[in-house]
Amino acid sequence: MQINLSALASLDQTVLPAGMRSRFVENINGLRMHVLEAGFESAGRPCVLLLHGFPELAYSWRKVMLPLAQAGYHVIAPDQRGYGRTTGWDADYDGDLAPFRMLNLVRDALGLVSALGYRSVAAVVGHDFGSPVAAWCALVRPDVFRSVALMSAPFAGPPPLAFDTDHEGAKAGAANSPALVLEELAALERPRKHYQWYYSTRAADADMRNCPQGIHAFLRAYYHVKSADWTLNRPCPLESWSATELAKLPTYYVMDLNRGMAETVAPEMPSATAIAACKWLPESELAVYSAEYARTGFQGGLQWYRCATGGRFTAEMQVFSGRSIDVPACFIAGRSDWGVYQKPGDFDKMQRGACAQMRGCHLIEGAGHWVQQEQPQEVSRLLLQFLQLSSRDRKP
Repeated sequence: MQINLSALASLDQTVLPAGMRSRFVENINGLRMHVLEAGFESAGRPCVLLLHGFPELAYSWRKVMLPLAQAGYHVIAPDQRGYGRTTGWDADYDGDLAPFRMLNLVRDALGLVSALGYRSVAAVVGHDFGSPVAAWCALVRPDVFRSVALMSAPFAGPPPLAFDTDHEGAKAGAANSPALVLEELAALERPRKHYQWYYSTRAADADMRNCPQGIHAFLRAYYHVKSADWTLNRPCPLESWSATELAKLPTYYVMDLNRGMAETVAPEMPSATAIAACKWLPESELAVYSAEYARTGFQGGLQWYRCATGGRFTAEMQVFSGRSIDVPACFIAGRSDWGVYQKPGDFDKMQRGACAQMRGCHLIEGAGHWVQQEQPQEVSRLLLQFLQLSSRDRKP
């Protein structure tokens, strides 16, 4: 299915805070890109680019955009390739995956800031799957993306190249390979599967789009179970990429083998009372997400997972093996977010070497995975603090 509805309107202004606008930027790497924007009234402001994750939208940044704009920044949040009102991408499962590969997502971001007239931006900020996109932006084009804030998903560096293998007895190192771990997960006494490989299957989009409870209820349960509101979220580091360790993750990460995601989260649907009390995501705001995903489905975002799990595009990323992010960096996540630890060792690797100028790692109390929505005031404060520090002592 080609998503190319040129007549698609901008987002209704009534769902946006005053001071923000929705509009389109044409001819961005083959896309008509929908963006939310704040701080656009004055020319010459430094730019901050905000990149969302899955299953989210540019709308996920609505609570931090105005504080950044009020501090003097021009703030841009696009619906990324595969999402929302951005068009020009192909949602066909059997279509070409290459446009969704990581380096092309970086090209999308680069094209957007260039179209807006910026030679560089003060920071690129990414949440969830937007975090690795932001990381790669900073790694590949540090001249353009002058600092980077990663949220919820740590960056461990580019994929490594096999090293010192040209001698007798060298081993390929298949232990702990994804394929082997997936087999071991399926063979557990309680058979399991990893959500990223489930998201890569043909069935995943229809399972969520056509789920019995409907998209709105599915998203309510999904956002709830990954938030600090779900009291069973008590993250801790995992020792290794092994079936027994990964099985410690909640079922929204390491799922029961024979269940889809909508079926997985349905038992955790919050009560009507809890929904009414949810201040960080009231029903009117959740309705923006459910309306968009009812229209587009989920496959556009799922294509990103297929690129990540399939391995087809790993070789071109290995060109950067051994490179670090050398611009100022910070990490922000919720204290109740398992995403910090879902890839064992990545949180430490990010701090030990993947980010050469790490300015701080912040785990915010009272927030789970949706940190910029659950605790927007603290996220805004930390981002502004980071922007001030990085502009002051950024390496030339």
